[in-house]
Amino acid sequence: MKKPIRVAVTGAAGQIGYALLFRIAEGAMFGPDQPVILQLLEVPVEKAMKALEGVAMELDDCAFPLLQGIVQTSKPEEAFGDANWCCLVGAKPRGPGMERADLLKDNGKIFIGQGQVIDRVGASDCRVAVVGNPANTNCMIAASQAKRLPADRFTAMVRLDQNRAATQFAKKANVQVKDVSDVFIFGNHSPSMFSAFHLAKINGKPLTQVIGHQEWLRGELQETVGKRGGAIIAARGSSSAASAANALVDHVHDLFTPGKIHSVAVKSNGDYGFDPDVWAGLPVKTIAPGQYEVIKGLPLDDFAKSKIAATNKELVEERNTVKDMLK
Repeated sequence: MKKPIRVAVTGAAGQIGYALLFRIAEGAMFGPDQPVILQLLEVPVEKAMKALEGVAMELDDCAFPLLQGIVQTSKPEEAFGDANWCCLVGAKPRGPGMERADLLKDNGKIFIGQGQVIDRVGASDCRVAVVGNPANTNCMIAASQAKRLPADRFTAMVRLDQNRAATQFAKKANVQVKDVSDVFIFGNHSPSMFSAFHLAKINGKPLTQVIGHQEWLRGELQETVGKRGGAIIAARGSSSAASAANALVDHVHDLFTPGKIHSVAVKSNGDYGFDPDVWAGLPVKTIAPGQYEVIKGLPLDDFAKSKIAATNKELVEERNTVKDMLK
């Protein structure tokens, strides 16, 4: 049997964590023959730790053949120790009346500490996937703390936007989701994100030939995908959980699987006109487990360039808000 992959998950007893852990343990993230050890982190509060204990009991009761161990802890050093993958799910949610700048600063403190500990105690091949919002900027903050791990080890999740867009395309064209490909998300995981419909394909044909409704593609589609999280909160009274967990499974699975083409928020290094130092959603191809390269040279029309400029502006503003936290 293969050597187990150690997977650290923060906020493990939360709603996303609860929807996520069983998927990892059954093999959905790393494959049906890859054993895993789950290293679960929660805040040092009795209620949270008791909830985590219950989750661990349920994992045991599933008798997953691939699950070779569970660590339950409130200590980051234990959770991230020798971890090969760190899934940073836990973050402070945005409360009523809270400004985005306040959320950035509050969560920034969390990701400073986690970035430092991961860099210090994570495995030599450690990779980080950030889910906690604002994900792009939290990822940038965590990466800025690292001295040992390079910036390309830190990614943020825009896969939920990709999945949302793919479903909207499939519904509009009256096809199955599997028929939709090359769905790329540029920019921030926020309402400013850009779903690059002009690059997408349906059954190998340009999507714009199948869906000729430019007004819908430029307007309603972008609005639906960008604000889907808010619509779900309005409908169910709490934020996306199962779909976010599923997107994280997809995010890591495709980064682990050579040949996969997908959307990931990575350090832009100036690609597609983004500020070089922000983490932006970009099209990537996985070249080896955990390694990717940005797909360059895709065509951008004036509309695409304007949307990318807008989401880049937001990312730069977020970076300026937390500039004192960056090393």
